[in-house]
Amino acid sequence: MINPISNEYPTNYELKPTAAGSVKTPSGEYIDENSAEARALKRSGAIDCETCKNRKYVDGSDETDVSFKAPGHISPQASTSAVRAHEQQHVANAYQKEAKGAKVISATVSIKMAQCPECGRSYAAGGQTNTTIKYNSDSYAQNTKGLDAANGIAGKNFETDI
Repeated sequence: MINPISNEYPTNYELKPTAAGSVKTPSGEYIDENSAEARALKRSGAIDCETCKNRKYVDGSDETDVSFKAPGHISPQASTSAVRAHEQQHVANAYQKEAKGAKVISATVSIKMAQCPECGRSYAAGGQTNTTIKYNSDSYAQNTKGLDAANGIAGKNFETDI
């Protein structure tokens, strides 16, 4: 059986933009993802920022006893302290060599800051630790220096960011 044709149409249609480039606000509205309102909502955390959500950090050095050997996520709010703590691990490793007859001449840490292009939040984009170590002239220290050079450790403390 076929139902009779009706001139009544449902009135509960809701137009929802599904095209790329729109985001849903907490109130349920869809707005352009590049608008000032969307950026402010992302910065405040009311809307997820995909760039910040997908950002991962990884250590680029040859030291095996430091954090972030495998890529890991850090929130923009915690990035500065996490990167700073990670770089401090490299400095601590340099000072551990003093027990083996070496002397740390200098250790400097640089933190690279950036701003997210999507939400505008500032975050630590990476860090770099540079150390200068002087080895004593005794045979044990020279062997340690030679071992560091043979293993490619000498001058290889650097960070890369993703």
